[in-house]
Formats: sequence, structure tokens, C-alpha cells
Amino acid sequence: MLQISNNVSLADWEIELSAIRAMGSGGQNVNKVSSAIHLRFDIHRSSLPQFYKERLLVLSDSRLTKDGVIVIKAQSYRTQEQNKEDALNRLKEMIIAAMVVEKTRRATKPTKGSQRRRVDTKTKRGATKVLRKKVDY
Repeated sequence: MLQISNNVSLADWEIELSAIRAMGSGGQNVNKVSSAIHLRFDIHRSSLPQFYKERLLVLSDSRLTKDGVIVIKAQSYRTQEQNKEDALNRLKEMIIAAMVVEKTRRATKPTKGSQRRRVDTKTKRGATKVLRKKVDY
């Protein structure tokens, strides 16, 4: 069971884990041991609340297929258990990140004081540059 929040959790049957051989260097061992984990999570078949499902399906993430299946490949670690834990943590982080609602930005105007300070610094800078000019006698 994967605990997402206090009242939302995923059962083991909802997450499909399969062991595959990892890519990359590793010598002869990489060809024998299936240490990488391939995680598949079908959003439509899951027991997540509808709000969670809608937020996940609109994500523009490369790990999300057109059918609404999240596919995560974990192969960072040497052991299968660590890769399994990593894949589950990445799924949990993805679900939590989809639930974050960003605040709407409201346009604000600069204050009179900040406008005045900006103009003052511009005039001071201009005066400094005038002093660098060639002197006429």
C-alpha cells in the first residue's frame, strides 16, 4: 500500500511492477541481473478520487501515455529493492505535485516612491557619465 496523504492511498493491485534488465555500463553483471523496475499505474482504473484523476490526466509529462497510464522506469540503484522504492517514491511525488494549486498572479503597479527612486538613480548615473566626457577649456 502506497500512502499519498492522510486520506488517500493506493492499493498494491493498482501498481504494476516488473523487473527488467538495467541499461548502461555494469560489466557482465548487467546482462544477468534484472535490477531495474518498470512501474505502470493506470489512472482510470485506480481508486484515486476524481479530482486527483482529472489533475493527473491533464499533466504534460512524458511519463504519461495517451491512454492515461503512468510509466516510470527506475534503474539508478544496483539493487532491485532500492529501485522499487525509488519508483514508488517518484510516483508519489508526481501525484502530490499534480495536486498543488498555484496562486493566480495579479498584476500590480509600481509605487510612486519606487518610480521616483528609479528616475533619481538614472539621473545620477547620467551625471556621472557626463563627468567622464572630454573637458572643453
